[in-house]
Amino acid sequence: MPRNSLRFLRNGTLTEVDAVGPNETLLDYLRLRERAVGTKEGCGEGDCGACTVAIGRLKGGRVIYEPVNACIQLLGQVDGKDVVAVDDLVQNGALHPVQQAMVDHHGSQCGFCTPGIVMALFALYHAGVKPDRNVVNDWLAGNLCRCTGYRPIADAALASISGEPADALARRRADTVQALENLADGEDLFIGDEDSFFAAPATVDSLAALYDRHLDAVILAGATDVGLWITKQLRELPKIIYVGRAAGFADIDERAGEIRIGAGATYADAEAALASIDRDVAEVVRRIGSKQIRASGTVGGNIANGSPIGDTPPVLIALGAELELRRGDATRSMALEDFFIEYGKQDRAPGELVNAVTVPRLKPGEHFRAYKLSKRFDQDITGTLGAFRIAVDGNRITGARIAFGGMAATPKRASGAETALVGASLKKPASWQAAIDALADDFAPISDMRASADYRRRAAGNLLRKALAEIAAGDSRASRVVGIREAAQ
Repeated sequence: MPRNSLRFLRNGTLTEVDAVGPNETLLDYLRLRERAVGTKEGCGEGDCGACTVAIGRLKGGRVIYEPVNACIQLLGQVDGKDVVAVDDLVQNGALHPVQQAMVDHHGSQCGFCTPGIVMALFALYHAGVKPDRNVVNDWLAGNLCRCTGYRPIADAALASISGEPADALARRRADTVQALENLADGEDLFIGDEDSFFAAPATVDSLAALYDRHLDAVILAGATDVGLWITKQLRELPKIIYVGRAAGFADIDERAGEIRIGAGATYADAEAALASIDRDVAEVVRRIGSKQIRASGTVGGNIANGSPIGDTPPVLIALGAELELRRGDATRSMALEDFFIEYGKQDRAPGELVNAVTVPRLKPGEHFRAYKLSKRFDQDITGTLGAFRIAVDGNRITGARIAFGGMAATPKRASGAETALVGASLKKPASWQAAIDALADDFAPISDMRASADYRRRAAGNLLRKALAEIAAGDSRASRVVGIREAAQ
C-alpha cells in the first residue's frame, strides 16, 4: 500500500503531515500552518525571491541545499527533503553569519525582500565555494531589491561566505544525512482519493502505471510552470502526479558521444553535463530564470510544456537531440523537433510521459553558438533565442542545423537557411547573405510583449551573421557581455 502522509525535515526535525491538498504550496504551509511568517509572499510566480527557502536533498551521499521559491513549490514536493526557512536561522539569540553581515554592511532598508535574499545567500554559504562578486550576483539574480541596491548585499555575501560553513546546520550535517536516508523508504506516496490526490510514485514503473490509469492528472516536475496555474490562473488541479521521487527518472548518463538526461533532472542537475558540450550551452542554461528556478525546473518539463519560447528546445534541436516517450511499459523515440506540432500541441498521446532526451556531442569540425535575447539580461523571459551548429571543412561550410525559439508557434528549425548555408565560405561574408535572407521564408514571427515581429526578423539574421563571424574568427567570443565581464576580473 502507498504511504498516505508527507514526511520531511524542518530544519533537521522530522515532520509528518497527512492532510495535504493537492494544490497547497510550501509558502502557505509555512505561513498559515506553522505561522513561520518570516518567509514573505511577493509576486507569487517565482520572480521576486521574497519567498525563498533552502531545500536540502541527498545527492551522491551528501546533502545539498538549494534555494527554491516557496510560493510555487507545492507542499508535496518536499517529501523526503530538509526544509530550512529564515525563521530557523537564529541560534541561541545569535544571528546567522549571513544575517549579521547584512546588518554590518547595511544590506537592508524596508526589509520585505531581505528574508529571501538571506536564504539565497544561506544556500550559497552551504555551497562549499568561496565566491567572487560575479558568483554572488548570479546567486542573487532571482531576488529583487528595490530599496538598497545590490552593492551592500554583495559586500555582505563576500564578507560572510568563505566556502567553509560553520553554522548549526553544518555541525549536524551527518545527522541530517542519516535522517534523509531514513526517509528514503522507496514507497509510493498517495494522499487523497481517486477523485482528488497528490501522488509521488517512487519508481518510474509506478509513475507510468499511475498516469496510464489517470489520464486527466497533471504531471508535475519542478512546478515552475504548473505552480503559476495555481497562484496566477487560480486553477484547481484535483489530480497531481509528481515525478520528483521516481528513482532513475532524473538520471544523467554521460557517454562518449552523447548525454542522456532523464526528464526529471533539474537544470541544476544537468548544468554540468550540458556545459561539457559547449560553453554557449552552459550560458543559455545559466540564464534560465534564477538559481531558485534552476534548482526546481526540469529539462523534461521545459520540453513537455511545448512553449515556443522555452530556452532549452532550440539548443537541443540544433544539437540534434532525440526524445524518448513512455506510456505504461511501452517507449518510443523521435527527433526532438518532430515533437512540436503547433502551438499548444505536441506529439504526445494521453498517458504518455516525456521520459528522457539524448543529446549528441559535437563532432570534429562542428562549431556551436547560441544567443538569448531578452529585455533584461538575467531572470527574464526570452524574446528570441538562436542556436547554431555549423560543420566546417577548412573554410567551407558543409552542414548546418539552425533552430530558433520565439520566432514561430513552436521551437523550429530554419530549414531554408540551413540549405542555403551549405557551400558558403567562412572567409566570404557575402556568401552568407542567401542564408540570412532565407530566414524570412523560414519564419513569420508575431509581435508581443517580448519583442516586435520586425525586431525578431532582424535579430535572427544578425544572430546568424554573428555566429558565422565568431566561428570565422577562430574561437573568439570577445564581443559577448559575459566575455567582457569575465575579462574584467
